[in-house]
Amino acid sequence: MTGYYRDQVTQKSWNLLTELAKNYSFVLIGGWAVWLYTHALKSKDIDIVVSHSELGKLGKDFPLIKNDRLKKYEINEGDVQVDIYSPFYSNPGIPAQTILDHAVKHEGFMVPRPEDLLSLKLTAYTSRAGSSKGRKDLVDMVSLLRIKTMDWNRIPAGVLAVALRQTEIPELSFNRHEYARLKSEWKKKIAGV
Repeated sequence: MTGYYRDQVTQKSWNLLTELAKNYSFVLIGGWAVWLYTHALKSKDIDIVVSHSELGKLGKDFPLIKNDRLKKYEINEGDVQVDIYSPFYSNPGIPAQTILDHAVKHEGFMVPRPEDLLSLKLTAYTSRAGSSKGRKDLVDMVSLLRIKTMDWNRIPAGVLAVALRQTEIPELSFNRHEYARLKSEWKKKIAGV
């Protein structure tokens, strides 16, 4: 499977993410959280949810840009952007405080449960459909739907509607035939719920 972004950029992003994890407490959301569950496609941007105290620590170490339109803070490190969501200000599809309260540890990082990550990805996809980032959101949703431990009772209906409309996902090496078989499996799981 080929990468969605250049390896040099994703490596830079991963290096920054691991450095942030050594110094700050956060819940990782977005593409890197999906990658921790699926190991499908890496990300170039970093998306995190932090408490107010951690936001203060980040603000002392990095120049934070407040994005009032998208209700988030940003750090720009060359090719890598860090999007930071905080309670009572940000709602990337689920209130930031709820994300903090329900996070689980996975592969050394605090992340949302896969079903919650699907909700976050659906929100992102809805606002970016038709763009390259929207396509990456779609591919991430399909990747997450392949997790064996997924609770099909908690999957947002909108995610399935989007995934079932697709005919192939070349980024995950699914041609029309393979993807049709995968959709058939999902329909059986939905029927069993």
